[in-house]
Amino acid sequence: MLPRAGPMAAGALLLLVALVADTTLGQLSNYQLTTCPGKTTCSQCIQTTNCRWCTMPNFTHPRCHGQIEKYCPEEYTVDPSNTFQLVQGRELTKPSRRVLEGQSERESYYSSSHYQSSSSSSSSSSFQQSSYESESAAGSIVQISPQRVSLKLRLNEAFRFNVNYAQAEDYPVDLYYLMDLSKSMEDDKTILSTLGADLASEMRKITSNFKLGFGSFVDKVLMPYVSTVPKNLREPCPGCVAPYGYHNLMPLSTDANLFSQEVQRANVSGNLDAPEGGFDAIMQAIVCREQIGWREKARRLLLFSTDAGFHYAGDGKLGGVITPNDGECHLDHNGRYTHSTTQDYPSISQINLKVKQNAINVIFAVTAEELSVYEQLSRLVEGSSAAKLSNDSSNIVSLVRDQYNKISSSVEMKDNRTDNVIDVKYYSRCRNTNGALQQTNRCEGLKVGDVVTFEAHITLLKCPTDPRDWQQVLQIYPVGINESLTVDIEMLCSCPCEHPSDPEYRERADECSNAGTYKCGICECDGTYHGQRCECSAMESLLEPGMVDACRMSNASEECSGRGQCVCGVCVCERRPNPDELIDGRYCECDNFSCDRPGGLLCSGPDHGRCVCGQCECREGWTGPACDCRASNETCMPPGGGELCSGHGTCECGTCRCTVTEDGRYTGRYCEKCPTCAGRCNEFKHCVQCQQYKTGPLAEANECATNCTLFVPIPVEKVTIDEERNDNKCTFFDEDDCRFEFSYNDSDQDKVVVTAQENRECPPKVFMLGIVLAVIAIVVLIGMAVLVLWKVLTSIHDRREFARFEKERMMAKWDTGENPIYKQATTTFKNPTYAGK
Repeated sequence: MLPRAGPMAAGALLLLVALVADTTLGQLSNYQLTTCPGKTTCSQCIQTTNCRWCTMPNFTHPRCHGQIEKYCPEEYTVDPSNTFQLVQGRELTKPSRRVLEGQSERESYYSSSHYQSSSSSSSSSSFQQSSYESESAAGSIVQISPQRVSLKLRLNEAFRFNVNYAQAEDYPVDLYYLMDLSKSMEDDKTILSTLGADLASEMRKITSNFKLGFGSFVDKVLMPYVSTVPKNLREPCPGCVAPYGYHNLMPLSTDANLFSQEVQRANVSGNLDAPEGGFDAIMQAIVCREQIGWREKARRLLLFSTDAGFHYAGDGKLGGVITPNDGECHLDHNGRYTHSTTQDYPSISQINLKVKQNAINVIFAVTAEELSVYEQLSRLVEGSSAAKLSNDSSNIVSLVRDQYNKISSSVEMKDNRTDNVIDVKYYSRCRNTNGALQQTNRCEGLKVGDVVTFEAHITLLKCPTDPRDWQQVLQIYPVGINESLTVDIEMLCSCPCEHPSDPEYRERADECSNAGTYKCGICECDGTYHGQRCECSAMESLLEPGMVDACRMSNASEECSGRGQCVCGVCVCERRPNPDELIDGRYCECDNFSCDRPGGLLCSGPDHGRCVCGQCECREGWTGPACDCRASNETCMPPGGGELCSGHGTCECGTCRCTVTEDGRYTGRYCEKCPTCAGRCNEFKHCVQCQQYKTGPLAEANECATNCTLFVPIPVEKVTIDEERNDNKCTFFDEDDCRFEFSYNDSDQDKVVVTAQENRECPPKVFMLGIVLAVIAIVVLIGMAVLVLWKVLTSIHDRREFARFEKERMMAKWDTGENPIYKQATTTFKNPTYAGK
């Protein structure tokens, strides 16, 4: 048990803790009238919002009800509510007056790029002395308050309380430098060995309690990561040492000179593939807390420096390593990683888990070529960041300083919940104490002495099926700080009268015909007995007359609503194949699965609501039949303030529905845009024409200078708009049919910024006479070509006909010297018998 705070501290803290129990008072809703009476046990009743259970003996009305008074005597009413108890509440550590007075001076100093380096010996000795002086004070520093509370939560009733954070003065810092010592980083090592004293001196300006450590890595000594040729195993490259996985060269120490010496003594090595074994080194540097020297009360920084990518889980199979990484420490007495060739690389999720468990901020200092990859990696590892490292690491001092200031000037609240049983939301005003409370778990721009208050809303979403899970411990912590708020949660999922310790709890009770347990005013029957007094046996009374009528809601309804069996006048509801889907109620009229499912999600998902008796019971912040509408209009308010939906629409279901006016149609998330509206385009049109193009009605110099004094357009090659700045784009055609564009921004009431297209887009000039003459010439040429073609075709045809005539004439068969149709005038007859005598 943690020590309790004193009366004064606890009383002061209780003034800061806002306790709000969400209990709805007033008239009965239709939901309460229809849902509460359907709950047949006390535990089912109190797990329903705004329902109460009556334990009064011989009570004739429904025991589960939603009425607040005049229904059941108070001494018999079971209506548990959320309760809060402060267990430990030490006050936040307050900064000294010296820090508050010198804060502005320090800010101006850190904002400059100049930093001064003293000699190595003097800086190291003075630094070491101040570290020892503040070592003992570190354990008494408190940056989060309270430290432990106890909550009793009822289902779906949000409980709110405040969590305070303040950055402590002179808080210890542990910086472990993890460096890639492959051959390509040789020049970086040389530069780093000369910057150890400067790095310590710079960090001493932030905190006097600073420790520095150093480790290096290459890759697994296996093919294909490194060459396993014996010669290359001894010297993979000229002047290189044998390859290795990870080596802890210097545990955390206050001696900056030792850091420089260790970096200088470290030798580079070589490997074959481009990615390095950095994940192995990160895992060991995180989990080997004793070997590295991580302190319990310190901000822990792991600076990871490389110019290459990384291997991750699964890549070990390339070298025949199939055993998963166990996330344990495996360093020998020399600081070398012993399981490099027997365990696979860790996964990103394993790295993230160990970072959260050990409250370490990882800084990926990588070259420009790899920056985008490690920026994506930093989004997957809690509390990590990526920064650009120069090719020779000469900017490492300023990089560490800037990254530390970035980390320490912000706070992000997280928790360790892993399931959907408990929901936690964070709200804060950050540094704007007079501003509106906004849902966020992160605040930035903090300084020493600033106190930030987060309002945590904790809601029990569902009761676990196993009663042993009704007691849970929730940790709320600022990322990168080894301090947390422990919340001991007891879930109010059952009634005290249901436990054997209750005086009215009796097994084999007379009230239950010696066949059941009497608790909470009702009988829980054993085995096959049923009825209000367990007076019926299921096997003997299935067909007993009159029992079926007790299982109907009305004469017109089905027996047990058609979803159960009437046994001894009591409905036994059907069981669904899915154990999470339940049918309940006195007449089996209720279920938890038949509600609306927008997008396929029951009641829009567990974060929005749950299904109770066929109706969606919405969680805080949601409303509507399917819990798909936001209950507030905050999402319809423009970020910069102003009217709801910018005055151009209505807020429906948390979304702006824009209106259509005579000016045009409004669009955008907040109805802030109107692409079809003229806006001030017509107002600025003529001034842009005369100032930029020397055209338009104000083209004369005197008129332009007189009428256009509000702005001077900025010429650009192409007009672009920035929607986040509310730029407006205008497009016109002038009297020369030329197109020109300009944009304006009138967000600042005192100034209008106009950017105009440098040159108009005019259509090319047309030479009409040339076109007419060209058309005439083309027509004449086409006519002449047609005539020539006709003449050629005619000549060819005539030649062919003449040739055919000549051919026919030459082939004639008759004698041209005698007329073939001439007949002589005389006819000669000759007697064939005449012999000529």
